[in-house]
This record gives sequence, C-alpha cells and structure tokens, in this order.
Amino acid sequence: MRLLLDTCTFLWIATDSNKLSRQAGAAFSDPANEVYLSAVSAWEVATKHALGKLALPQPPIRYLPAIRARHGISTLELNEDAVLHLSKLPPLHRDPFDRMLVCQAIAHGLDIVTPDAAIAQYPVRTLW
Repeated sequence: MRLLLDTCTFLWIATDSNKLSRQAGAAFSDPANEVYLSAVSAWEVATKHALGKLALPQPPIRYLPAIRARHGISTLELNEDAVLHLSKLPPLHRDPFDRMLVCQAIAHGLDIVTPDAAIAQYPVRTLW
C-alpha cells in the first residue's frame, strides 16, 4: 500500500502516542508499505506552531525532517495536478489542509491514514 499520513497521525507517530489505532499502526510499520507526509502537513504544522497552537520540542524546520528520517517517511510535494482536484470535491469538510490531503490522495492513488470521519466521506480510501 501507499499511505499518506494525516497531520495528526504523523504527530501521534512522532510522539509514540497510543492514539494510533492498531490497524493504522500495523500498516505504518509494515515495511512493504510506502509512507508519505505531505508538504501540506508541513505547512499546517509550521503554521500552527507559529501561531502558538502547536508545541514542538524543536522548530518545525528541524523537527519534521528528523521525525521523517527516523521513521522512513517520504515527502509528498504538492503539485498542480493535485490542486486542481479541489474543484471536484464536494463541500464535506471545511479544513483546507485536509481537503488538500484528499486531493493528493486522489491524484497519487494513496490511502489516507486518518481518524477523521469527514475525510472518509470523500471518494478516497482511508485507513484507521
């Protein structure tokens, strides 16, 4: 499988949180799966950190690459093809970061690892 981590899922992995479901944890840990963190999630983390809404042990510029490297998570860049899927999405979710993750999952054929029930309403495969 090719997995795209929701931002909260990535942060739970980073902190070894017990909030990660067994199925999500197993899929993430399976070496046969490709795991990605979107540049959109990096944008979300950096934005929330700068606003004081997300505490991190290091600045995002160091923290995110270190966690990705530790866990073998690849970066998924945001491209025009993914962005153009926005016009096709129904207005089921107001969070712009999550909507872009859905677009990227559609454009790149990825399963989103997320507990967010609103994301699961879109025409994309989710795993939790």
